[in-house]
Amino acid sequence: MAVKWTGGHSLPILCLNVSKDGLVASGAEGGDLMVWGEEGTPLGHMQFQGADDVTSILFSPSCPTKLYASHGETISVLDVRSLKDSLDHFHVNEEEINCLSLNETENLLASADDSGAIKILDLEKKKVSRSLKRHSNICSSVAFRPQRPQSLVSCGLDMQVMLWSLQKARPVWITNLQEDETEEMEDPQSPGQLLNPALAHSVSVASCGNIFSCGAEDGKVRIFRVMGVKCERELGFKGHTLGVSQVCFLPESYLLLTGGNDGKIMLWDVSGEMEKKQKSPAKHTHRKKARRAGFPKQGGNISATGADEEHTKILPKLNIEHGEKVNWLLGTKIKGHQSILVTDQTSCISVYPLNEF
Repeated sequence: MAVKWTGGHSLPILCLNVSKDGLVASGAEGGDLMVWGEEGTPLGHMQFQGADDVTSILFSPSCPTKLYASHGETISVLDVRSLKDSLDHFHVNEEEINCLSLNETENLLASADDSGAIKILDLEKKKVSRSLKRHSNICSSVAFRPQRPQSLVSCGLDMQVMLWSLQKARPVWITNLQEDETEEMEDPQSPGQLLNPALAHSVSVASCGNIFSCGAEDGKVRIFRVMGVKCERELGFKGHTLGVSQVCFLPESYLLLTGGNDGKIMLWDVSGEMEKKQKSPAKHTHRKKARRAGFPKQGGNISATGADEEHTKILPKLNIEHGEKVNWLLGTKIKGHQSILVTDQTSCISVYPLNEF
C-alpha cells in the first residue's frame, strides 16, 4: 500500500524532484510549488505569479538548497530555505516549458517547450548558448546524458527521438518511432496500430550515459544504446495498455520505472538484455533480424505479466495497480529505504516501498 503525502497542494501535481539531502519538491497546476521533508511534512510553499502550471523542477546536485522550476515560459531559480522570492529568473522559451534538464557539470540547463524548441541556458553567463529546433511538434522531454555534458536526448509529439551534440548544435541522430515500428512489423495483422500513434512522452538516461529509454503513447517502452554518433534500438516491450507517460532509470542501475495512463506503475530490469547484446557483437551485422526478434508483435495478447514469450523474455519485476494516470514518478531513498514517489491527477504524492530491490 502507498503512503499518501497530503496537505500541500489543492490541484493535481505535475512534477517531482529529490535533493541529495532528501528534500522533495513538487510542482502543481496553478503555479503551486511545495518542499517536503522525508516524513511527508510540508516545509515550504511558493505560489508563482501568473498561476502558470509548474511543469518541471530540479534540485542542484552540488548545492542541494538551490532549485530550478519551470512555470509557463519562465524558469525560476529558488532557495528552498526561503521561498518568498526567486534568486533569479529567465524567460528564454517562447512557449510553455515541459521539461528541464541540468548537465553533470551544472553549467548548462536545457528547457524543452511546446514549440518543439530546446533552449540551452548557460548558467554562468546567464544567457542562451544554443537554441535547438528540429522537433516539428511539442518537445515533451529532454535529458542530458550523464558523463557527457555536451550531449543530450529529446523526444516529442512528432514521434521523433533525437540525440544532440551541443558542439554541432544539431541532432546527430534521429528516429521516427512510428516509421521505425512500421519497418519492424512483419505481421500484417496488427489491429489498432494506427489508433495509438507513437507520440513520445518521456526519456530517461541510465547512469552509464549510453543507455536511454523512451515511453510513448502506443504503450511501448523502447531502449536505445548510444554508439558514437548514432543509436541502436536494443529492446522494446509493451507492458502498458495505454500511453507510457513516464520512464525513469533508477540511479546506478538498469532498473527502469515506467508509469502509464492506464494507472499502472511497473519496474523492469533490462540489465540482462543489455549484457546479452554486448556479448553478441556478431548480431550487429544482422541488426534488423536481431532487433525484430526482441519485440512483441503489437497484435499479440500482451498482458501486464509480460510480452509474448516467443519474442522477448523481459517481464516486469513489479506491477503496481496505482489506479490513476501517472503524471510523474521517480525512485529515491526515503528514510533509508528505496521508494517510488508518484504523482497523478490528484493533489497528493504516493510513496511505494521498493525494499526488495
